[in-house]
Amino acid sequence: MSAEPATSREIDGFRDRADLFIRDLDQEFYDHFAGLKETLDVERIYQQYEDLTTLEAAQRLATAPTELWRFACEGFLGNLTREHQARVAQIEVELTATVDGEATPYRMMRVVISNEPDRDKRRRLDEERVRLLDEHLNPVYLEAAEIDRNAVRDLGAANYFELYTRFGFRLEELAEECREVLDETEKLWERTGDELFRARLGIGLDEARPWDVGRLFRAPELDQLYPSDRMLPALEATLSELGIDLRSQQNVHLDLDSRPSKSPRAFCAPIEVPGKVMLVIQPIGGKDDWEALFHEAGHTEHYAHTEGDLSLEARRLGDMAVTEGWAALLEHLVTDPAWLNRRLDVPRVEALARDGAVSLLYFVRRYAAKLLYEIEFFQADDPTTMRERYFELLSDALKLPVHRESYLDDIDGSFYVIGYLRSWAFEAQLRDFLRSEFGNDWFARREAGGLLRELWSLGQGPTADELLKDVTGATLEMASVVSRIREGL
Repeated sequence: MSAEPATSREIDGFRDRADLFIRDLDQEFYDHFAGLKETLDVERIYQQYEDLTTLEAAQRLATAPTELWRFACEGFLGNLTREHQARVAQIEVELTATVDGEATPYRMMRVVISNEPDRDKRRRLDEERVRLLDEHLNPVYLEAAEIDRNAVRDLGAANYFELYTRFGFRLEELAEECREVLDETEKLWERTGDELFRARLGIGLDEARPWDVGRLFRAPELDQLYPSDRMLPALEATLSELGIDLRSQQNVHLDLDSRPSKSPRAFCAPIEVPGKVMLVIQPIGGKDDWEALFHEAGHTEHYAHTEGDLSLEARRLGDMAVTEGWAALLEHLVTDPAWLNRRLDVPRVEALARDGAVSLLYFVRRYAAKLLYEIEFFQADDPTTMRERYFELLSDALKLPVHRESYLDDIDGSFYVIGYLRSWAFEAQLRDFLRSEFGNDWFARREAGGLLRELWSLGQGPTADELLKDVTGATLEMASVVSRIREGL
């Protein structure tokens, strides 16, 4: 990179503009994915902030704090594929699947599949969903992947994997931990996964197919234990005991309404940190909704309590494992025996805790395999050759066949996969600390709430590793997630 390094004044100016850029993008993402507008007008926003997304800006920011440099590089790549982002969103909104004479919006298909009791109809729905994905969306994903692949070389890296290694992502180190987790939990998943499939769907793990997974975790038989009308009151009561009055938080906005074009994937949009934070879920029903609400509430409270005078890096651009860790901490309360006894007074809390542990085991194995896949994907010369590799790695981890067609759409950008993996370790170890300090009902202790608010106020300034070390003295380790799962089982 031969561009002149940016001056301190230029870096400050970039930081201020970047904050507005992220604000406008998050507002647009919220409006579209919450189903409030059909189009995703990211191209207009990228044009408005084009000075932040040039190759020269990325090169000149190389001597700035790493988070700013990474943001500049991601902005450069995002600008090159902004049209593709808009096209994918438009296609998703316009696509409709017709199965057995019934039309279903594409974005609602996973919801419909998970709520469909008839296995053969689930198969037909899922096959149509995958056909639409491969025919209409994969060509756009593939085109964008090729653009990224070529553009990273302009940033001085051989490939996307090498670029993120330069950003300080310890990808190979985490991959090795993930291989160990996969090895250690293989028999455990084969046994507990098989038991859950048989108990809930009447089929063994060896018979399970992709269209069964959503139904498995939808678990409609648990709906009576997780009634929709008690969901928000349970969150409000939990936060209240931690010293947080959700209804009086003027900077927090809950969007829980169902809309046909709303994304089925729950999300938090921190439009202004901490001034305007949106919590969004598309209701499916039952425990799924509870977990989604509590997960996004973890993000929301984190951003809503972040100190407003922190740098952009600390408020918005730091280690994503931190905010994902706070999300996991609240989400996992939904199957915590002590929380269940206090909040819902339901029978069989140990069975629900076991259910939560098996679910976590599934996702940890899935994301461990995703990381191994993405490391290979971003070093491959031809992305189309990775379709079969995706099938091999994910199917082996889950012990059931996955859709080869998802080899492109199952990739979250910026190696975000490590945010989830490391967040589960962060949550497991921090939860152990909270229980040792405040008891098993730490979530009902005002002192625990005070500690959480203090930690949330730091935003994403410290990494998950640094935060955990400062609070508990422990080192972040994926092995802690395995211990947490075994405890639940």
